[in-house]
Amino acid sequence: MILATDLDGTFLAGDAAARHRLYRLVDQHPGIRLIFITGRGLEAVMPLLSDPAIPRPDYVVCDVGATVVDGHTLQPLQPLQSMIDAHWPGEQVVAAAMRSFTALQRQDVPQERRCSYFCDPATLAPLRAQIQAAAQALGCDVLYSADRYLDILPPDTDKGRTLAALARLLDLPRDRILVAGDTLNDLSMYTAGFRGVCVGDSEPALTAATTGLAHTYHAQAPGCGGILEAIEHFALLPADDAWLKPPAAKRAEGADLVMLYHRMPFDEVMEDGVLVQRPPRSPNGIIPSLLSFFQGGQTGSWVAWGIDDPKRGPFQTHMAVDAERYPTLTAARVPLTRQEVDIFYKRFSKEAFWPMLHVFWERARFREDDWQVFLKVNRRFAEATAAEAAHGATVWIHDYNLWMVPATLRELRPDLKIAFFHHTYFPSADVFNVVPWRREIIGSLLCCDYIGFHIPRQVENFVDVVRGAMPAERLSWESCAPRFLTYGCAVGLDTMTTRIRVGDREVALGAHPVGTDLRRIHDVLARPSVRNDIFKLRREIGARKLVLSVERLDYTKGTLAKLEAFERLLEQHPDRQGKVTLLMVCVPAAREMTVYRTLQNQIEQAVGRINGRFSRLDWTPVRFFAQALPFEEVVAHYAAAQVMWITPLRDGLNLVAKEFVATHGIEGSNGVLVLSEFAGAAAELKGAVLTNPHDPADLSAGLLQALSMPDEEANGRMRQLFGTVEYHDVDRWGREFLDAVKETGTA
Repeated sequence: MILATDLDGTFLAGDAAARHRLYRLVDQHPGIRLIFITGRGLEAVMPLLSDPAIPRPDYVVCDVGATVVDGHTLQPLQPLQSMIDAHWPGEQVVAAAMRSFTALQRQDVPQERRCSYFCDPATLAPLRAQIQAAAQALGCDVLYSADRYLDILPPDTDKGRTLAALARLLDLPRDRILVAGDTLNDLSMYTAGFRGVCVGDSEPALTAATTGLAHTYHAQAPGCGGILEAIEHFALLPADDAWLKPPAAKRAEGADLVMLYHRMPFDEVMEDGVLVQRPPRSPNGIIPSLLSFFQGGQTGSWVAWGIDDPKRGPFQTHMAVDAERYPTLTAARVPLTRQEVDIFYKRFSKEAFWPMLHVFWERARFREDDWQVFLKVNRRFAEATAAEAAHGATVWIHDYNLWMVPATLRELRPDLKIAFFHHTYFPSADVFNVVPWRREIIGSLLCCDYIGFHIPRQVENFVDVVRGAMPAERLSWESCAPRFLTYGCAVGLDTMTTRIRVGDREVALGAHPVGTDLRRIHDVLARPSVRNDIFKLRREIGARKLVLSVERLDYTKGTLAKLEAFERLLEQHPDRQGKVTLLMVCVPAAREMTVYRTLQNQIEQAVGRINGRFSRLDWTPVRFFAQALPFEEVVAHYAAAQVMWITPLRDGLNLVAKEFVATHGIEGSNGVLVLSEFAGAAAELKGAVLTNPHDPADLSAGLLQALSMPDEEANGRMRQLFGTVEYHDVDRWGREFLDAVKETGTA
């Protein structure tokens, strides 16, 4: 069958259950084709095409029949479109002819090959003949509908005639076409002789005009419910068609909380042919916090990928995480081949999305083949999640690698409450819109009930992208102060949107900067081996000041600019030579990520140049380590350093800054944090010396300020910083995020 349907009041209307049932039927049934046939302009239809909850149409007929495009490519359908164009005199010609009718008010909506006006019946009555004559003189038709809307159209153009021409062009069987509408604007579809349904709550004028028409059904249910009635009434699908079955009954069993993260909370290794769990080699503070939500007996699942390798034996879809500490938590493993992991995570995510998200859009490499793998992997995550979750469960999805999960998950399980936290920076529309699949990504994220970002600026950037892709209403907002800086840094903002409405869907938004794990740092500092390391480092540095830099090897971190700024400081302030040492720990990328090799060579050359210029027998200005250090050693370096120099060109947050503050706060020492104002943490960590990494002079000046800072000022700044880090720790971050999700109401 072919469903040719109006949108507003018809295909976009009806109760939620009917919409979900019809959309699922149309989207999944192999024997159904869909045609949108609407008075909207194509530009106004495009947001619907990016909404994953709405089936993608095969064809779109817009502008009351004046525009016809392929639903997937959005290219004009020829020769039909050219035939319509040939008889249209042009918008400016028609608008000029109608300008003398001052009672007509032009509609400020997107439209092509038509001019649309508002006009009430009383005003129109004495002008109708004159308007008709003016239109005929241009070779155009006049359509008046809903006692309010007046359209000047190309001749012999309306929804019904265009649909009939489309059916002839595509050789569609007329007896398998069902038209659906709700206003007099749709009348031409019924008079063209197609089977039709006037959905419940249709405009009385349409109901009256179609009462005597054969093959026209007047449904009781509004919107999608009425269309489902008509499919059954006309027997367009067999009564025993499997796709007509209602959704499965609600499931009571399953996980109440499902966590989707890019990695399991443990490492998987093969020992003697058996897959076993080991503590993570590079633990982070977020994982223990997320695990803590499963300590109270709440049934849960942790969904992440597992390598599906025949050499490892049969794939295990489920494993216990920790039977003693988390007896109700199950690890649900999504089977991926090594090639899929390489494409989905190591190549595509890092080469396409990572540079774009950090505003290095010119470095992004978008490949359609990789995108298809990305979609396939995300769908597997969604399917695994749908199979794990109990009815009404909360699903917490983490970061951009899983952008497309919400779309599929909402389709599979509309009962779930879906929350998403974006750990990475989120850019504004002028950057994000370089992504070829931006509409699909935004459409998927808008299937969430709640979306969290680190800071208000990232929330507003997301809203900026949404508003550029589709009509969105800002429902509520709040002041960013006093929690966040407003005008004090590059990523500051005064107000933040907390809820938006897109179509009939509301999405709540929030800023939740990830905290650090103070218990873990406290435990590390209490170890005798770490105390000994701190003592050795302080003795080795002596009276010199140690400036510490710890970061991954990445062009977003501004490492080269930092080295050049340090070189400039030594050059312009020779009195600092021999009195300060820059210790750089630069964690290299995985061997497969060749994009970073050139950068590492450039950094090593800069280090060699600086040391070659300024080294003395008893002093090396820059000590560079291109390796990952155990966390215990990193904490020891935090404690020994007087200055932490963190200067990313763009960063979602930067937990290293918080770990440094936590270390000195626990130690009661006066470390100074110099932080890029383009790091998300800059909006939160009041007391840091903020610097602009794009300004070479300011980079050097910020470091000099830290090196010259009196102890009293350093002590005051650290107290302020530690107060923030101690209160907003990682546990509070997790609790506040889930509390905000709960407040979004029932899914």
